[in-house]
Amino acid sequence: MSRSLKSQVSAAALSAQAGLTPVVGEAAAARPVEGIVGQAGSPAALARMLDALAEMKSASVNGLLQQAVTALQADDFNTGGALAIRGLELDEQSGFGWYLLAIARERAGDFASSVRAYEKALMLLPDHAEVANDMGRLAYRMGMKETAEKLFGHFVAAHPENTEALNNMACAVRDQGRYAEAIDILRPALMAHPADAMLWNTLGSVLAEQGDPAASATFFDEALRLQPDFPKARYNRATARHLLSDAAGALEDCNAAMAAPMPADEQLMMRLARSTMHLSLGHVAQGWDDYEARRDPSFGDVTHFLVDRPMWTPESDLHGKSLLLIGEQGLGDELLFANAIPDVLEALGPDGRLTLSLEPRLIPLFARSFPRARVGAHATFSVDGRTVRVVPFLEPEDLAAIDLWAPLASPLRRFRSSAEAFPARAGYLTADPARVAHWRSVLETAPAGPKVGLLWKSMTSKGARHRYFSPFEQWEPVLRVPGVTLVNLQYGDCEAELAAARAEGIDIWVPPGIDLKQDLDDVAALTCALDLTLGFSNATLNLAGACGAPVWLITPKAGWTMLGTDAYPWYPQARVFNPPAYGEWGAVMEEIAGALASAFGAEHKQT
Repeated sequence: MSRSLKSQVSAAALSAQAGLTPVVGEAAAARPVEGIVGQAGSPAALARMLDALAEMKSASVNGLLQQAVTALQADDFNTGGALAIRGLELDEQSGFGWYLLAIARERAGDFASSVRAYEKALMLLPDHAEVANDMGRLAYRMGMKETAEKLFGHFVAAHPENTEALNNMACAVRDQGRYAEAIDILRPALMAHPADAMLWNTLGSVLAEQGDPAASATFFDEALRLQPDFPKARYNRATARHLLSDAAGALEDCNAAMAAPMPADEQLMMRLARSTMHLSLGHVAQGWDDYEARRDPSFGDVTHFLVDRPMWTPESDLHGKSLLLIGEQGLGDELLFANAIPDVLEALGPDGRLTLSLEPRLIPLFARSFPRARVGAHATFSVDGRTVRVVPFLEPEDLAAIDLWAPLASPLRRFRSSAEAFPARAGYLTADPARVAHWRSVLETAPAGPKVGLLWKSMTSKGARHRYFSPFEQWEPVLRVPGVTLVNLQYGDCEAELAAARAEGIDIWVPPGIDLKQDLDDVAALTCALDLTLGFSNATLNLAGACGAPVWLITPKAGWTMLGTDAYPWYPQARVFNPPAYGEWGAVMEEIAGALASAFGAEHKQT
């Protein structure tokens, strides 16, 4: 996409362009390493291809493709690709030529061209199952899990005893949330090959995705017993240990895993996970440095920001400059990372200019909070399997006037390099005072008693995010605290939970005339009118915290956002509640219920 195109068209026009699919941003998070094994054009596959090429009738094409194989065997994918193209110029119907070109382009990181070449090869070589297997791995890397499953299935049908094929099929099925089916694929494979560390590792990853890190660690241990130098298993054990509040042990395992040779995208994924381990231990500066892995072009889930301006670094002089900050990850992350914006404005000085590109629903709130800044919406699309973010509200002349740019989290490296660097002020965003007054008036029509806003889940279900949230039925001790008026702040479809509460005689009051998912500026005002917002860390709780409203946050002890403290540096007014161990929600709910009764006891007596 040319710079002129992306800067002249609107977000709506962009989405109409061929190959552009809108996507929703999500937070980067540590998770078990994929477990997909094998490499496009493995040494064994290339050796078999040489044997097949020896039987080809066209000597000229044969010679070129044999040279291409030799180049790929030496990891010279540029030469290999060029030779494959020369072969295809002589015979465009050469399935092996297209297959070699696909391998070369995948190794070079050109996934879009590689997919097209694989498709052509598969059409010309329908009985060559390895084409489907390689294409399945690429589809998996691009997030096309259903397509990957179908392609792996083609290979499994031809090689039903191949443990690599079964492993990859299990991974594709696992990532579609079909955990029992993934275990059914792995169980007979393990019975036939009990010493295969790869299969034990993948079984552990299935349990980890189900939200059982203790059980998953047992299988990672077995994989490491069988193969002590297995970096994927060691990294996966690190993520399990981190969830189990052993951040120091997790960091030790992660460092050991990263010391092994591995593809760049896996190294970067591990580095990103290590950032959360450092942050959990209070190694804040190291954590932010590792967090920069999310921006490396070799990182599998990288977001490509189409901004042709110099990148800001912590050493950059901001005084008097024009700076563009672009929101990233999920909605809650944009709110959290905005913590440093007041410091950025101070560093820019009175002559500096700040431009903020954010999730569209946040624009009114941020425009009010930072009147010196120009605020507009970013737009995010999938382009040939890659995530691309643009700033469509800036014209070419606007972009040309930008001195420096950065993703919104990057300034934390300079302005929040330790837990102590977070200011004690309660809030950095400003809710609409008129709407706060409106909601205070509306809340008077609710049942008497202190008004406590309730949040119990996130609408983001990618990976195993559900493991950070308690099942709704576990909230019963909190819901039954007498004298407290519970106010629903939960966005999305929550009618089933509200109905279940009503069936038990518990009324959660629903605020009228507000879309809790879309009207975020009004949601911010509502939280400021409440006596308390209580729940897990989702977008609404971050709205309340960033606006300085009273919040009680439920978060695991291993939560990286606590930055190694017993508090919540982002929102100093927050009170933090930690489950005593992973998944032990009952105890923390009883603690919160007691705290609510204690905090609002006087109000109860007055009502």
